[in-house]
Amino acid sequence: MSHGVRGGGRLPFWSWLAAGWAYFGAADVDARLLPKVTARTVVTDSVRPPGLPTDAQLESAGARVGAIHFVKRQLFDAGSGDEDAALFDLANRLHVQTREATLSDQLLFKTGDIYQGRLLAESARILRSTRYLRDAQIRPVTYQNGVVDVEVVSQDVWTLNPGISFGRQGGKNSSGFKLEELNVFGLGTQLGVGYKSSVDRDSKTIFYRDKQLGSSWWDLSARYSDNSDGRLASLALERPFYALNVRWAAGVMLGDDRRIDSRYDLGQIVDQFETQQRQATIYAGFSSGLRAGRTLRWRVGASFDDAAYAATTGAMPTRLLPQSRRWVYPWAEAEWLGDEFVTERNRDQIEKTEDISLGWHVRTRLGIASPALGADRTAILWTLAASKGRLISARQTLLADWSATGRIEKGKVIGSLTSFESRYYFRQSPRRLLFATLNAQWGLNLDASQQILLGGDNGLRGYPLRYQSGTGRWLLTAEQRFFTNWYPFQLVNVGGAVFYDMGKSWGRDPLGASSRGLLKDIGFGLRLGNSRSALGNVLHIDVALPLDRGAGIKSLQFLVETKRRF
Repeated sequence: MSHGVRGGGRLPFWSWLAAGWAYFGAADVDARLLPKVTARTVVTDSVRPPGLPTDAQLESAGARVGAIHFVKRQLFDAGSGDEDAALFDLANRLHVQTREATLSDQLLFKTGDIYQGRLLAESARILRSTRYLRDAQIRPVTYQNGVVDVEVVSQDVWTLNPGISFGRQGGKNSSGFKLEELNVFGLGTQLGVGYKSSVDRDSKTIFYRDKQLGSSWWDLSARYSDNSDGRLASLALERPFYALNVRWAAGVMLGDDRRIDSRYDLGQIVDQFETQQRQATIYAGFSSGLRAGRTLRWRVGASFDDAAYAATTGAMPTRLLPQSRRWVYPWAEAEWLGDEFVTERNRDQIEKTEDISLGWHVRTRLGIASPALGADRTAILWTLAASKGRLISARQTLLADWSATGRIEKGKVIGSLTSFESRYYFRQSPRRLLFATLNAQWGLNLDASQQILLGGDNGLRGYPLRYQSGTGRWLLTAEQRFFTNWYPFQLVNVGGAVFYDMGKSWGRDPLGASSRGLLKDIGFGLRLGNSRSALGNVLHIDVALPLDRGAGIKSLQFLVETKRRF
């Protein structure tokens, strides 16, 4: 690796990072302006009325939940200056607010229950995870005669999303049109139709989802896409482990996908093959609930996974055809997770409350496919995943995720894919943050249907999409983030970033060129946080300069994309 770093990659980057660390790390930041974080933060503690007993005091006194008051703020708040705009007033009139029953159905407590501050905090996280709420806070407001009245404050976003979309990644454009409503009649139901043209295919899609079917925790979703290279149909009905103390779960999922898959090298398609994949899963889960801040869950189920591959003809005839396979197997899964959360703002979003899990989350699944059950071979299929966060200090947070999947056939590991990502945040001030991430992915005896790629569409912004292929890759990104208080037209929050990306692939893809060594880029970008609509993501507008240009690589890459993170 060292030969790819010498001469201009390593020294300037680390010198720049060290200088930035020295400057921002030593910055005189008023600690009162920094987010308050603890190993187990309850959101309600920071907003409860003065003089009200703490959660621990209320719980030790055996307090019960009294009246639950819902405060539903308008899409544009009166008193904030928004009411002066006729357009905003019209939006408030046209928008159908989330119904009180829709919010109430997602609370983990009800009138008469023993008061538990943890349930208020977890209910608020559930509400904030919906796409139709801008924010949600839950707090106790009065305490008298052993009864605690609770207030649920929420604010909607605009959920009817009609419009034209455009994106650009790695030198390739995507576009589309979508008409969707993510909160039909204020019930939280999603319904939409759309058209999208991407580098892979053109798709006409209709989808439906109701996460509270019949005011329950059952989640029903359906999707159908008529694609230029096939079709996709999926149907799922699931009652998930929606909260930490939930004792049971169940679900059934069906999918049928016909498509043309492509293999890439140096940003160009080098091979294609037809794929028809049918899948079905049914499962049941059980748990003893939350104990000492931890919960252990078990799932047992059965899955059917059939993938048939066929050669394409025409301009891109198939060169490497994957082996078709059919797996039918029972499986068992264990999941362990901890109740450790903090809340922040201006981290991965702009001016939104973000819930960050710091506790262990470990999941492992083991299945056995057998011809006796209808499989075409004997195989042991496994999945492992783990994540953990840590507060290094009041300013520094480190998050790590690891996962691995694969199978064992005839005593040999096949199709194994392992991924790792660490994310580091250094809070310099309420509106400045230094961010760094390292992610890697590597394979062992990959199937011909699997490919590991590195390029402009997965973080190496100065290069074409799907540029380098191999049996593994790593990518390091350092980013200085800026969160402004500019809020034009009370519609979007504005931020910016200066970034450096550095990555490399290794190993030889069967149809790919050898690795180009260490690839680096620098750039800057604008970030627009959409706080008023259910799109809810962050629009990235980036300009990236590749530092290791090869033939056919432009001197500047212009990217426009929507992401869930800053």
